[in-house]
Amino acid sequence: MSIIADNIKQIRDELSSYEGRIIAVSKYVNAQKMHEAYEAGIRDFAESKAQEAITKIDTLPKEVKANCTWHFIGHLQTNKVKKVIGYFDYIHSVDSFKLAQVINDLANEKGLTQKILLQVNIADEETKFGFSSEELFEVFPKIAKLENISVEGLMMMAPYLYDEASLASLFGKMRTLKEKFERDLKFTIKELSMGMSNDYKVAIKEGSTMVRVGTKIFV
Repeated sequence: MSIIADNIKQIRDELSSYEGRIIAVSKYVNAQKMHEAYEAGIRDFAESKAQEAITKIDTLPKEVKANCTWHFIGHLQTNKVKKVIGYFDYIHSVDSFKLAQVINDLANEKGLTQKILLQVNIADEETKFGFSSEELFEVFPKIAKLENISVEGLMMMAPYLYDEASLASLFGKMRTLKEKFERDLKFTIKELSMGMSNDYKVAIKEGSTMVRVGTKIFV
């Protein structure tokens, strides 16, 4: 068994009762290692740089490309949206109405509906992208009217150096926001994308349905 396969088995054993998606963050690895992860059972991959990701994805066997779900998790500039539409099933990092509009328009041109998640800067970090909680409630009614996007959920990036108790509080705050969002706006949030290699177990306890695991898989 390869190191990657062994890592994936350990994670799956550890999360045997978890019903959400384990997304392999493959942005720092080559197509060969992605193929290894696929052979070990991974079917969700995440990338953060459009052109680099597309180049890698295009070198994978057709079977792998067709059977996987592709997630874009990096900050997305409006001039790069055209590259992402049609390649990625989910865009996790929608952080402005302008970006949502561009995604909607280009998805319309391609005759498809793009699944998106709205990124929330729940910790109010100056260095992080995302809507504030207040902005999220203000802008969502406009986003909901866009016909070629489907809002599947919310996404957050936790501060890396937080201790476990602080992380649990932050992830819990995100879960509470989701519940308030559903209650006040009468809209079902299917996905909560939160948790990475260093904190996914804490995130899962607080309701994450998508964990983004990179270094824990691709050591």
